[in-house]
Amino acid sequence: MNYIGLIIGLATFLTIGLFHPLVIKAEYHFGKRIWWAFLLAGLLFTILSLITSNNYASIILGVVAFSSFWSIGEVRAQHNRVKKGWFPMNPKRAKDYEE
Repeated sequence: MNYIGLIIGLATFLTIGLFHPLVIKAEYHFGKRIWWAFLLAGLLFTILSLITSNNYASIILGVVAFSSFWSIGEVRAQHNRVKKGWFPMNPKRAKDYEE
């Protein structure tokens, strides 16, 4: 039996599951300006994926890289969701949500 597809699928599922609350917490504490950290993480994991000799590790690192890149847009979307009242606003950064 070949379990590689299931392992990669599980790793992808867990990565997405990790990034969802990570984006919410990052936007709450740092606002939209945290997008560059996701960009740097995406670039780092892209490089690691390219230089890793193990194919399966390379695939998982690539999934993490593109989840990081996706999170750049999600941080901005999360900011808009907070403005709509769908998520709690950090009272220390109330000015960030003013029009």
